[in-house]
Amino acid sequence: MDAAAIRSCIVATLDADADVRRRAEIELKKAEDHPNFTDVLLDLVQSEQNVNLQLPTVIYLKNRVNRAWQRLEHHPNDVEIPEDAKARFRERLLPVLAGSQSIVRHQLIPILQRILHCDFPEKWPNFMDYTLQLLNTNEAPSVLAGLQCLLSICRAYRFKASDSDSRAPFDRIVEASFPRLLAICNELVNQESDEAGAMLHIALKAYKHATWLELSDFLRQSAVNLGWCTIFLQTVSKAIPASALQEEPLERERHHWWKAKKWAYFNLNRLYIRHGNLDAIMDKTTDSQKLYAKEFSAQVAPEILKHYLAEIEKWVAKTIWLSRPCLSYTIVFLDECIRPKEMWAHLKPHLTNLVTHFIFPVLCLTEDDLEKFEDEPEEYLHRKLNFYEEVSAPDVSATNFLVTLTKARRKQTFEILKFINEVVTHYETSDDANKNHIAKEGALRMIGTLAPVILGKKSPIADQVEYFIVRYVFPDFNSPQGFLRARACDTVEKFEQLNFKDQNNLLTIYRHILDCMADEKLPVRVTAALALQPLIRHEVIRTSMQSAIPTIMQQLLKLANEADIDALANVMEDFVEVFAAELTPFAVALSEQLRDTYLRIVRELLENSLHRDELDRDYGDFLDDKSITALGVLQTIGTLILTLESSPDVLLHIESVLMPVIEITLRNKLYDLYNEVFEIIDSCTFAAKQISPIMWQAFELVHATFKSGAELYLEDMLPALDNFVQFGAPQLVQKPEYVQALFSMVSDMFVDNKVGGGVDRICACKLAEAMMLSLRGHIDNCVHGFINIAMGVLNGAEVTIKSYKIHLMEMVINAIYYNPILSLHILESQGWTNKFFSLWFGSMQSFSRVHDKKLCIMAIISLLGIPAEQVPASVAVGWPRLLQGITVLFNTLPAAMKNREEALKDDFTFDSANYGYDDEEEEWDEDGAQWEEGEGVEGDEGEGKDESTAYLDFLNEEAQKFSSAEAEQSEEELGEDSVLLESPLDKIDPYNAFRISLLKLQQEQPQFYASLTTHLSTDEQAIITGVCQQAEQAVLAQQHAVALGQGVGPATNGAS
Repeated sequence: MDAAAIRSCIVATLDADADVRRRAEIELKKAEDHPNFTDVLLDLVQSEQNVNLQLPTVIYLKNRVNRAWQRLEHHPNDVEIPEDAKARFRERLLPVLAGSQSIVRHQLIPILQRILHCDFPEKWPNFMDYTLQLLNTNEAPSVLAGLQCLLSICRAYRFKASDSDSRAPFDRIVEASFPRLLAICNELVNQESDEAGAMLHIALKAYKHATWLELSDFLRQSAVNLGWCTIFLQTVSKAIPASALQEEPLERERHHWWKAKKWAYFNLNRLYIRHGNLDAIMDKTTDSQKLYAKEFSAQVAPEILKHYLAEIEKWVAKTIWLSRPCLSYTIVFLDECIRPKEMWAHLKPHLTNLVTHFIFPVLCLTEDDLEKFEDEPEEYLHRKLNFYEEVSAPDVSATNFLVTLTKARRKQTFEILKFINEVVTHYETSDDANKNHIAKEGALRMIGTLAPVILGKKSPIADQVEYFIVRYVFPDFNSPQGFLRARACDTVEKFEQLNFKDQNNLLTIYRHILDCMADEKLPVRVTAALALQPLIRHEVIRTSMQSAIPTIMQQLLKLANEADIDALANVMEDFVEVFAAELTPFAVALSEQLRDTYLRIVRELLENSLHRDELDRDYGDFLDDKSITALGVLQTIGTLILTLESSPDVLLHIESVLMPVIEITLRNKLYDLYNEVFEIIDSCTFAAKQISPIMWQAFELVHATFKSGAELYLEDMLPALDNFVQFGAPQLVQKPEYVQALFSMVSDMFVDNKVGGGVDRICACKLAEAMMLSLRGHIDNCVHGFINIAMGVLNGAEVTIKSYKIHLMEMVINAIYYNPILSLHILESQGWTNKFFSLWFGSMQSFSRVHDKKLCIMAIISLLGIPAEQVPASVAVGWPRLLQGITVLFNTLPAAMKNREEALKDDFTFDSANYGYDDEEEEWDEDGAQWEEGEGVEGDEGEGKDESTAYLDFLNEEAQKFSSAEAEQSEEELGEDSVLLESPLDKIDPYNAFRISLLKLQQEQPQFYASLTTHLSTDEQAIITGVCQQAEQAVLAQQHAVALGQGVGPATNGAS
C-alpha cells in the first residue's frame, strides 16, 4: 500500500477547498478496505515530524479503530480490521504511545482503551508485561506511558464485580502493579513540577477506577491500605505549586495538580463511604470486609477528618484557595460523619465553627454568581434552579449536609436557627450602608433548605415560621438588591406547606409576588412565577387570582420566551388546569402564544443540532434544556385542550392554531417530543368527538411519520389513531385510502424485524380491533388480512407472552363478531377453523377482563345466528360448545365487572393529605416538648438514623412484596387497567343481546336450537335462564323508567 498516497490524502483533508477535502475523504474511505491500512497510519503517526499532519492522522486512526475493531450495528458498512492486522497493531501500539508527544498520546489513549475492551486478556496476554516494564524504568516519558496503560486497564475493569470470573485476572494485575504504583506516587507527591502533577493525577485516577466497585483483598491489607491513604492525605495537605495557581478559578481546576487533589479527596471519601463505614456496608459482606470497615472507621476515618478540618481552617483564614471539587468532597465527607456514633463524636466539637465559618460562606453567593445575576441572568437561573445537576458544586453538598444534620441530629436545628436569627437580626439593625446583603441572602437560603424539617409533623417550631417570614422576608421583596428580591420569592416557595394563621399575610405575599413578576431583573421575575404556583392551594389566593389570571398567563408566556426554564411550563400547566373557566375566553389567544413559544424553541433546537459534531449525530438526539422546555409547553397545550371539551367551536379554532406544532415536530423527527404531540392529537379528537378536516391532515402526518421509521412509537400513537377510527368512521367509509393506510400500519408491525412480539404488536392488534368494531361491514378485505396475520403467528412457534397470545386470538374473535360467515370462510380456506376454535375455547378462562368477556359473548352470539347448514363441517360436532362457552363467560362476568369498578376506583382516588412533604420522613419526636433547646432524645451522642440503611430495608421489603404478588399473578396477565381506550363494546348490554339472539334462534331454527341446548348440564341451563331473566328485568325497569319520564335511551343489543 502506498504510504505517500495516504499521506497526500490526509494533507488534502485539511485543504481550504471543500471539493478537494471531499475527494480526499472518499479516497481514504476506499483505502480502509486494504488490510495494511492501519499499519500505514501508525507508521505515519510514528514518523511524521509535522505535528499539524500527525494530529489528523492519529484522529483518523482513532475513528477507524473505534468503528472497525469489532463490527458495530451503527457502522454496518465499515469493513472490520483483519485479525493479522490487529495482532501487528497491538504489538506496536505501546512503543508508539511511549514515544509520542502529549497531544498525540491524548488521541492514542482512546485507541488503547477500545482494544483492551475488546481483546484483553485473551488476545493481548503480554500487555501487562510491557506496562510493568514501562513503570519500572527511570525515564519520565516511559513511566508516564506506563501509568496511562495502567489507567486504561483499570478503566476497562471498573464495572466488573468480584462475583464474576472476569474480575479475577484484574485482582492479579492490581497485586502485581500497585506496589510499584505506590512507590511512584511516594516520589511524585513530594515534587513540584507540572509533569509530576500530571503523573500523580493519572496514578490516583487509576486507583479510583481499580476500586470503583470492589476493593481487592490485596488493597484491603492493613499495610497496603495505610500506604495508599497516606499518599491521599499527603496530596490533600500538599501546598499546591505556584504554577497551578496562576489562571482564573475555572482554568485552575483543570490543572493536573488540582485534579490530583480532587482524586485524592474522592478516593478517601469512597473508601470510607463504600468500604470503611460499618453502618453502610451490606449484610452479605465477608468477615475480612467487616474487619476492614472496623479498622478503617476506628483508625483511618478520624485521621481523614483531622486533615480535612486542617484544610478548612486554612481556607477560612484565606491562606489557601480550594477548587470546587475539593470543597464539595470535603463537605460530602463531613455529611457522612453525622450518623455514625464514633465519627459524630469527632465532628460534633467543631460543628458550630463549621456551620458558621465554612458551610454558611459556601452557601452564600459568590462574585461569579453576582456577575451572572447582572450580566447572564439566564445562566444564573439555570445554575440556581438546576443545581442538583451540578454534582461537584460545593453549595449542593452544603445543602445536603444541612438536611442530613437536621434530620439525623434534630437538636442541631436549633443551633442553626439561632445562627440564622443572628444574621437576619444584625442585617435588620444595621444602617443601609453597612447591611451585608450577601449574608442575608445566604441566611434565607439556609432556612429555606431546612423548610421540610422545620414544617415536619409535630415540629415545635413550625408555628414561629409565619412571624419569621413577615418580619425578615417581607422587607426583602422591596430590597434594592435584585438577588434579595429573588431570594424572598424563593423562601416563600420553599415554605409552601406553611398554613398561615393570618390570611392578610397570604394576600400580602400574593401582592409582593405579583410586583416581583413585573420586576426589571429576569431572575426575580422567574422565581416570583415559581413561588406563585404553590400558593394556589390557598383558597384566598385562588379567589384573588381569578380576575388577574389572563394577565398572569401573559406574563408567564413572556417569561417563557425570555428564559427556557422548564419549570415555567409546569406553572402554566397548573394554572391552565385550575383556572380553566377563567381562561376559556382567552383560550385561542393563549394557544397562539404557546404555539409561537414552542415554534421558537424548536427552531433554536434545530439550529443547534446543525452545529453538533458527527459523534453526537451518530448517537441521536438528547434531551437538553430546550427540549425539556418544549416538552413543558406541549404539556400545557395538552392541558388547555382538555379544559375545552365543552367548547367545540373554540376547540376547532385551536386545532388550526396547533397544526404547525404538530407539523414541525413530526416532519423534523423530534422523537423526544413525539409522545406529547400524539397526546395533543388525541386530546383534540377525543374532546371534539369528531374529526375535522385539519385533524385529517394530522392523520396523514402521523401515517407518514409511522412509515418513515417510527413504528416503535405506535403505542404513543394508538389513542389518537383509535379516535380517528371511532369518531371518524363516516369519513373513513368514504376514504378507502385512509383505511388502507391504517391496515398497512397494522401489517407493518408484523413484518418489521425491529418490532418484537410484546407491547408493539399488541398495539397493532388493538388498532385492528378498533377498525373491526367501528367500521363494521366496510372493511372485508382488511378483515381477511387481519385473520391471516393473527393465525400466521398462532400457527407458528409457540407464543410465550400470554397477553400477546390473547390479543392475537381477539383479532380473530373480532373478525368473527364483524362477520361470522366471512371469517369462517377464511378460516376454512386455510384449514384453520378447528385449530382456532380449540385454542379459543381451551383458553376461555384467560379472557379475564370485562372487555374480553363481552367480545367473546358478542362473537358467540354472531356465530349462533348462522343457519345450521352454513356451519362448517370441521366444527359442526363441537358447535354445542358455543352455549357452554357462553355460560362460562356469563358466570364470571359479574366478578370481572366488580374488579373493573375497583380498578377504576383506585385510579381516581387521590389522597390530598399526602400531597407534598412525606410526613413520616420529616416527623419530629412524639412529644414536641422534648425538643426544647438543650435536650436531645437520641442523646445527641447516639447513632443517627441512617436513611441509606432504611432505604435498603425498604427495597428489601418491597422486593418481597413484589415476589409474593408475582406468585399470585403473572406479570403477563391482563389487568383491567390495560384497557385504556373507549370501545363501541362499552355501550352494549351483553345480557339483552344474548336474550334476543336466543329467542331468534328458537323461533327461526327450533330443531337447531334444541340440538344445541340438549348438551347443556343443569347448571349451564340455570345460568342461561338467569341471564335471560336478568335481561328481561332490565328491559322492564327501563320501560318503567321511560313511562315515568326518567329513562335514558334503550340499551344497545349489539345487532348491526
